Amino acid sequence: MRIVADEILRVENLHVSVEGTPIIKGLSLTIHRGEIHAIMGRNGAGKSTLANVVMGHPAYEITSGNIFFKGEPLEDLEVFQRARAGMFLSFQYPAAIPGVQVGTFLKKSVASVRDDPPKGRAFRKELTAAMEKLSMDKSFLSRYVNDGFSGGEKKRLEILQMLLLQPHLALLDETDSGLDIDALRIVAQGINEVAADSACLIITHYQRLLDLVKPHYVHAMIDGTIVRTGGPELALELEDRGYDWLEVTA
Repeated sequence: MRIVADEILRVENLHVSVEGTPIIKGLSLTIHRGEIHAIMGRNGAGKSTLANVVMGHPAYEITSGNIFFKGEPLEDLEVFQRARAGMFLSFQYPAAIPGVQVGTFLKKSVASVRDDPPKGRAFRKELTAAMEKLSMDKSFLSRYVNDGFSGGEKKRLEILQMLLLQPHLALLDETDSGLDIDALRIVAQGINEVAADSACLIITHYQRLLDLVKPHYVHAMIDGTIVRTGGPELALELEDRGYDWLEVTA
């Protein structure tokens, strides 16, 4: 039996609305340290809503249910407090920040989240090691954040940020979107490294990322709730059969 200390995220009978429209309708989920969970479903099923509401996006209203992070309720924590507590969200469409260099952005990000961030040479050493893992050239650091970046470059930057922030919970919203096979492999390598000692929730439409990042559990989501949970084989079945058969059996 697992001990409670291993529990990172617990979602209990969650209901969420946006501008009065119900999106998540009774969803429950528990993720422990070292586990990788994947959620798959059609567009509009509520997958991204789940990630955003866990991270505290103000546009989403929790109408009932609870979310716990490492055993503590999240309802009173602001977004920055959740980040400092060890939560990380990668965006499906990362925003550009013209005028802000990547190197400065990463240094400020680490300083704002870690209680004792590395300084000077120690930070540069850590940054260089993380960039080497992702096959990123040092010239990347002088560019402006996501300004003119390709899809693959945007996703690599997010994974680089994740490696440096060392979160307890990583929420990855369609991180595989727009990646070619080489970029996908590099991104998967970064996810696997972080997931070894953290909890990871991957939102994806496709099996191909899950060939490289092996999930412990795959959840099929339809109309705001999880209707089927299985192992990696469920992702293969969903890619082969789609979701209609789950609507019949749900």
